[in-house]
Amino acid sequence: MSSVAEFVKKLKQRYAYSTILLRQMVITDFKLRYQGSVLGYVWSLLRPLFLFVILYFVFAEFLNIGKDIPHYPVYLLVGIVLWNFFAEITSNGVSAVVSQGDLIRKLNFPKYVIILAAAVSALINLALNLIIIAIFLAFNHVDIQFAAIFAPLYIFEIFVFAIALAFILSTLFVRLRDINYIWEVIMQAAFYATPIIYPLTKVSERSPELAKLLLINPVAQAIQDVRYGLVTNQTQTIWSVLHSPVIKALPFIIVLAAFVFAVLFFKKRSPYFAEDV
Repeated sequence: MSSVAEFVKKLKQRYAYSTILLRQMVITDFKLRYQGSVLGYVWSLLRPLFLFVILYFVFAEFLNIGKDIPHYPVYLLVGIVLWNFFAEITSNGVSAVVSQGDLIRKLNFPKYVIILAAAVSALINLALNLIIIAIFLAFNHVDIQFAAIFAPLYIFEIFVFAIALAFILSTLFVRLRDINYIWEVIMQAAFYATPIIYPLTKVSERSPELAKLLLINPVAQAIQDVRYGLVTNQTQTIWSVLHSPVIKALPFIIVLAAFVFAVLFFKKRSPYFAEDV
């Protein structure tokens, strides 16, 4: 028992500086992000709600998409909030290192803290948006499934995958500034390739193989699993659509492989950031 306590103590000592720096960077990010704004942090809640209202009226009211999905408004909101969470981490992560160029040139500190600070800021925004989702769930009298206890794990899956991509993108952006524009195009295409607005059942009706392919995307798989637990058990998930255990494990393998590669890639290139930014 004493050895475990000693290990934890050494771990805290080793990362004490990084933890303090991370906390200060997150606080600074929040102060600067909404500096001069009248509504301030409220925008963290209003942005996904505005997008939700627009998409709901266009696709649900006019195009009748989602009419067969129980509690479709909540179903749609969950997808938007989780997608925005992923998009915020990756999009902010692209230029995170370059934006801290002056600090990198002046101080010697763990560069990964820069990416983690952007990710933690997005995590705080997600926590605020989950409150809105909880209100929607209550007003719509949604019967939450037992599987909802796994929702934090799926959110963590998105979190890890987004951080991995942020590490890779930020490292590439130091040398290749076109990465920012390329990623914007990829994210626009990925938004519609992910079953956020439309139910996956619509894809399955036309092409079961395409539906299976979409679920291999870790973000799509995680969103569908969260919806299954929080909104309706009629949501198609990787567990119900795919049968091979190996293929079912693919999204998690992708996340793990991406994270390992990202850490090694970032660690290899980070000593040269001061020269390149």
